Amino acid sequence: MMSQMPQQAALSRCPSCEEPLESGDRFCGACGYDLSAVPPRPDDGPTLTLNGSGSPGAAPPAGWPVAAVPGSSDTPPAVHLPTDVPGTDSGGSPLPTAPQSPPQVAAGVRFDRPGEPEEYPLQAPDPRVAADVAAPADPAKLCVACRAGRVDDDGYCENCGHAQPRERDHMEQEYGPIAAVSDRGLRHHRNEDAFGIGRTALPDGSGALVAIVCDGVSSATRPDDASLAASRAASESLLAALPLGTHPQQAMHDAIVAAAHAVNALAQEPATAREHAPHQNAPACTLVGAVVTAGLLVVGWVGDSRAYWVPVDRTSPPARLTEDDSWAAQMVAAGLMNEAEAYADERAHAITGWLGADAYELEPHTASFKPDRPGVVVVCTDGLWNYAEAAEEMADVLPADAAVRPLHGARVLVGHALDGGGHDNVTVALVPFPAPPQGAGSA
Repeated sequence: MMSQMPQQAALSRCPSCEEPLESGDRFCGACGYDLSAVPPRPDDGPTLTLNGSGSPGAAPPAGWPVAAVPGSSDTPPAVHLPTDVPGTDSGGSPLPTAPQSPPQVAAGVRFDRPGEPEEYPLQAPDPRVAADVAAPADPAKLCVACRAGRVDDDGYCENCGHAQPRERDHMEQEYGPIAAVSDRGLRHHRNEDAFGIGRTALPDGSGALVAIVCDGVSSATRPDDASLAASRAASESLLAALPLGTHPQQAMHDAIVAAAHAVNALAQEPATAREHAPHQNAPACTLVGAVVTAGLLVVGWVGDSRAYWVPVDRTSPPARLTEDDSWAAQMVAAGLMNEAEAYADERAHAITGWLGADAYELEPHTASFKPDRPGVVVVCTDGLWNYAEAAEEMADVLPADAAVRPLHGARVLVGHALDGGGHDNVTVALVPFPAPPQGAGSA
């Protein structure tokens, strides 16, 4: 078992080939150098460097009203907030355009950046490299880390002890015109993200597309189970409600509530779930989703996963459609910091809203929009948007043909995050607008 492996020297680079190492490595992943002969030194946990640069956002696409920006004409444009994009809330009222007073965060803040467990000593391999390794002729599998050892029945390399990729380490799904990709990334020991996608028909026979993306809260127990339960419950709820004539915005709200109930239930089963980590919180995750019909775009979220709008015509501006439930977002909304300052702070990614039994309170956010032109909705976790935070950055990375080649587009976005360092799990779903008629697929 990996948990029984002795602690080894904590070096920053391999003494043989200078390849960067992770704390607790027993062998160099590049040259196989035995690190156990190197005298140990005090542990030094890795520091995650988050994207702290704040880039100005975009104005709403043409045809959507533009929120007034206070200040003189020579003042630089204000940082874009999702509330700048006109829409309606679940009650049919216009979304607020003025900053709201921030709620007290002390009672409901969770830091979702725990240190990596020492029982997973080797850095996760780049899945794009591992996929290029030819499988051996016999049934035995070769290790994706050392490329030499045989993988035993328990999924560990007999040569270097590395745990092999699991089913959820890299997932892809394409369903007609919609697609999603999820990857463990290059630093995490498992994938704690999950997604659900699907399509259905509304009562009038027109098509509707559904995408749900969830990010497990790593500081909680069983975050991978939480994200999987939430994504399944939310997507199933939407696909059941929409054909019955439920308004898409109401259906989204109900889906988030269903997802919350599914995650809450995990805290009660099994009784031994916290046996090995009694100090941790109940299972928890964030959620973001989108429903696209022939004329309506609805988004819903809890937490800091996001949805972006990218027009097919790239001369039109993109926009972010969601507002994070996070410390940084509250500081910006209250006017206490600008976006660059807030996201540079070490508290930036402390989330103030999540799904889970110990959530401060459940506040599903929903908004609806009626774009006047074709586009793509990017639904993603922070493992992607940390590397393309502003709407313009996301649009620059998204391939121009993403509306007709969604799986390719999703792969490109995940690859962008991996090339940027892959410090977190990465999940993205792409949904074209408007939804094509039932029976029509992607080109």
